[in-house]
Amino acid sequence: MIRIIPAIDIIEGKCVRLSEGDFDRKKVYDQDPVNVAQRFEEAGVSHLHLVDLDGARQKKIVNWTVLEKIASKTDLQIDFGGGVQSDQDLRTAFDCGAQQITAGSIAVKEESVVLQWLEEYGSEKIILGADSKEGKIAVSGWTEITVLNLHRFLSKYVDRGIRYAICTDVTKDGLLQGTNLNMYRAIKQKLPHLFLIASGGVTQIDEIESLDRIGVNGVIIGKALYEGQIELSQLKDYLC
Repeated sequence: MIRIIPAIDIIEGKCVRLSEGDFDRKKVYDQDPVNVAQRFEEAGVSHLHLVDLDGARQKKIVNWTVLEKIASKTDLQIDFGGGVQSDQDLRTAFDCGAQQITAGSIAVKEESVVLQWLEEYGSEKIILGADSKEGKIAVSGWTEITVLNLHRFLSKYVDRGIRYAICTDVTKDGLLQGTNLNMYRAIKQKLPHLFLIASGGVTQIDEIESLDRIGVNGVIIGKALYEGQIELSQLKDYLC
């Protein structure tokens, strides 16, 4: 059964959502992300995707205190991303309570570092962040579009031991216009053993059902929850 993973994105310590990763199109949903995380847990959620958007821009972890508070006040399994660019960032994330970290930009720019992390911490601890726009990998808070092909990028890391990957279609994220089912179907066909987590654009409950049917292992839901397009009560069959 597909894993439901609500998202909390952080700017200046607040729970926000962006549209297409654009920091100028920001909406604040809650001043206290801990309250949001506790509401998710009370509804039966077990996993959380926590993103330090300030960290993504500054290329270092900024909102580590938010991670620490959520980890200490809930039992959620937290994967943390945004600004994890060094060994110190990695240690900070784990010390503050993250169970997994997402390696995004650094997986593009410093492959050897991520491979070292895989060897040291194991494949259960490191998630590959593979965000793309029109099939090309996007980095640095989606402000840079590279020439790297999404499928080749994923395949290379799977060959080197990656087991988990979060894939986001940047053009879908935060727009409430639906997710890119074709992209995820193609990935699962080529890499059936990859624990694939879909992210970006999920708007209706039937999209989650479709992702489940094509074999996607997890789905990150953000704005659809905050805007009431999907209610936590609708997800109860997936939260058992």
